[in-house]
Amino acid sequence: MRISTLTVATALALASGGDAARACTSSSTTPSTYQWHLGAARYDGAEPGESNGPATVALSIVPGTSTMGTFFECVAEWPESWEGFYEDGNIIWSDCIWAGNGQTYDTAVAFAMDWKNRTLYISHTYDCSDQQGSNALATGSVHLDMDCATNTDNSTSCMLKGDGASITTTGALARAQTDTCEDNTQRYQSWQLENWRRKYEMVPGSPDATPLTDSGPSFTLRNMANTDVFNCSTNGNQRETIDGTCQLTSEGNITTIAWFRFEPRRDVIVISQRWYCPDSGIFDTNGVGYVQATCSREGNVLSCSSNPIWIGTKTL
Repeated sequence: MRISTLTVATALALASGGDAARACTSSSTTPSTYQWHLGAARYDGAEPGESNGPATVALSIVPGTSTMGTFFECVAEWPESWEGFYEDGNIIWSDCIWAGNGQTYDTAVAFAMDWKNRTLYISHTYDCSDQQGSNALATGSVHLDMDCATNTDNSTSCMLKGDGASITTTGALARAQTDTCEDNTQRYQSWQLENWRRKYEMVPGSPDATPLTDSGPSFTLRNMANTDVFNCSTNGNQRETIDGTCQLTSEGNITTIAWFRFEPRRDVIVISQRWYCPDSGIFDTNGVGYVQATCSREGNVLSCSSNPIWIGTKTL
């Protein structure tokens, strides 16, 4: 059984309001913490007969401790055998879409699922209400107790047991100003993708999932651990696997480069950044994301955009 959206009982009550203003802190002894409520979660395995077909994870999270109010719907899809991890061993981060009701203080909300261990990770970025011009990143995790069953077609479906789960995220200021190579080797690396744009051509109902033409994605890439900002674009018109390069927006930093690879069939992007450190040598880091985008169609051409997307590296 396939699902495209998650039907959640809590979503029926669109009460206004949101979490408290996001106050940030620079103190490592008193980090900021935030509460989230996981209202529902579902896993659907691949269709029987599909060789390594896609599995779908869908969940709904609410900021704060209430079971109602503004909420985010989170969906990801990857080959069932991956169990939430990409081929290179990195966990796959996926964006969560704000329902638009109530109020939100977060810029980008994301999640990742370690399906083998039934562990859910969430993250959110936000502006600092107490430090103008600054922003922060908060992350947290929770173990999920899932009730799984085999359907009549021999596919597997799982639902979250009970009335949901509570998740606590811990925040810290992002984009430290001390920006040496050696500093970056000690930090958790992640990025925020902004102004995502992509245009491709596909005949409606075509059995071939590969677009006839594809501009590939373009976006602004902001490193959340330092001040690096890149403009990223595709290297020409490509189809199967799309490679792109990223250009630093500020001159003078010659110690780092970034690039990306996008898989149109799976909507998976791999972000890579490399530092050339005089004292410690080359430092590489990679992050993987599943991209949901909103697309409008004109004939056979689809134009796609997205709200900011956060992509992390390893699990926290």
